[in-house]
Amino acid sequence: MTTKTSNSRFCTAFTLVELLVVIAIIATLAAFAVSALSSIQEKARITQDMNNLRQIALATQTYLNDSDGAYFLPTTNWMTSLHPKYLSNWKIFQSPFDKRAPSENNTTAPVSYGFNANAKSGSNPLTSDNITNPSVFVLFAPAQGTLTTVSFTGTAANSVTVDKAGGSQGTALGGTHNKRRRINACMADLHVENMLWSVYKNGTNSSSDPSASQRWNP
Repeated sequence: MTTKTSNSRFCTAFTLVELLVVIAIIATLAAFAVSALSSIQEKARITQDMNNLRQIALATQTYLNDSDGAYFLPTTNWMTSLHPKYLSNWKIFQSPFDKRAPSENNTTAPVSYGFNANAKSGSNPLTSDNITNPSVFVLFAPAQGTLTTVSFTGTAANSVTVDKAGGSQGTALGGTHNKRRRINACMADLHVENMLWSVYKNGTNSSSDPSASQRWNP
């Protein structure tokens, strides 16, 4: 006599503890993914910000070639000295950290970058050969508002300037990225640098920063 053995199949369900563990793992992975995405987006904005400053620097070099090395007249709007002859698009003057809607209007277009307020010689334009240390003298940088968060108020209607007080009322954290610890700036030798906010706003020489006084004064 042959006896047949039947195999029983059982359906196993998750216990509550197992389900909670799975949810916790998914939540942890999602948090890592969001953090990584945020970091990638910030790096992309930093790169675009530096590219904008490089394009402004190239346009300024061409402008200097046409003006015998003299910068913009103190009484003129430096952006309109470059646009549209040397820079055709107003969007280049807008930082990716500037959340305002872009525009191509000659008066309302957002402008995020400022020209060093000290880059002048009385009522005459400063000349490039009168800058003592071009590699540290800040020529262009993001011109932030005075709020505690990154903000911009400049427009194409008025010449936008920048000084060492900068954004966030000159506090320890006033940069545009890296938790406001860093900022991009274009120096008078027209190289673009990603620098610490504490270095950027410093105007007093020290053993660690011997050229600080030349950063904001030609």
